[in-house]
Amino acid sequence: MSAMDTMEPPVKLSASAADRINAIVEQMNSDKKMLRVAVNGGGCSGFQYSFDLEDTQNPDDVAVVNKGATLLVDQMSLLYLAGSEIDYVEDMIGASFKITNPNATASCSCGSSFAV
Repeated sequence: MSAMDTMEPPVKLSASAADRINAIVEQMNSDKKMLRVAVNGGGCSGFQYSFDLEDTQNPDDVAVVNKGATLLVDQMSLLYLAGSEIDYVEDMIGASFKITNPNATASCSCGSSFAV
């Protein structure tokens, strides 16, 4: 086993998020089999997360795989997401992907935007 094999991924993908990605891909019956998480300018706190299904991994993407599900993060977004965990939660107000981001200094109440 090389040192690369034992390194923690820069972004973690929870088992529940992996299960949800697999379910979405199966339901859509699409060629797009990977979930891309990106950070874009905007939102009420300065930055916002975006989620899109993708069929292609770019050469500079970081890919995190869990339970057969693949999460893609581009290098620019990785600057803001390093150390984060992508989870999928279901509660009384609904179900959604949730990002626990240690780099965020503030976030909005809906959890889709943040500040650094």
